[in-house]
Amino acid sequence: MGEVEEKSKDIIKCTAEKLSVDEASQLVISPMCGAVSLFVGTTRNNFEGKKVISLEYEAYIPMAENEIRKICSDIRQKWPVKHIAVFHRLGLVPVSEASIVIAVSSAHRAASLAAVSYAIDTLKAKVPIWKKEIYEESSSAWKRNKECFWTTTDESHILEH
Repeated sequence: MGEVEEKSKDIIKCTAEKLSVDEASQLVISPMCGAVSLFVGTTRNNFEGKKVISLEYEAYIPMAENEIRKICSDIRQKWPVKHIAVFHRLGLVPVSEASIVIAVSSAHRAASLAAVSYAIDTLKAKVPIWKKEIYEESSSAWKRNKECFWTTTDESHILEH
């Protein structure tokens, strides 16, 4: 009964370092919460029949972190969550390694599960992070997220080389 109210935290990290799912999970754990929900996005080894060997991410970090902060704020308006961690990897991300980790804690699972889903969908649509797929046959292509609000149906801006 005499416990001090724990302040909510938003932890945002854009880094070239390998992401730690355990670190993200540990950062959002709270004695007030019975749920921690996680989303981990990894590099898959194929895209439209081409063998992918890695992804490369670039971002304008101040703008990307600001947009992620807005997403955290939106989540707090929609659901009763405690802590939010969003880690995004930049640079080369080999197959099977994580490019994004999102962790959210809440008293009950419904809020954290909904928040994690909203976070990844909104991040892909609004945050200025660009992805380049690197293929086995030594070609590559910068990709747009189909969810991005600034994209059009004209794909002539996608560079293949």
